[in-house]
Amino acid sequence: MKKRSKTMAVVDRFEGENAVLLVGADERQVIFPAAALPDGLNEGDYIRMEISCDAKATKTAMEESAYLLDALRGRRP
Repeated sequence: MKKRSKTMAVVDRFEGENAVLLVGADERQVIFPAAALPDGLNEGDYIRMEISCDAKATKTAMEESAYLLDALRGRRP
């Protein structure tokens, strides 16, 4: 499995607080929060996207979940 993925997307349109992106060579439609995109983007603008896994955040979340499950099951004070 790749640790990091890079792709291109084009802003197809904005719908309320979301942007509709056409991602990758096959232009798959993805709904994305417009607030998470750079300011000043317009329909037709191309963006570069890089996605990576945050192993530390994943580990922390899993540990917190295990702790809460144990508490619900009465295994924690």
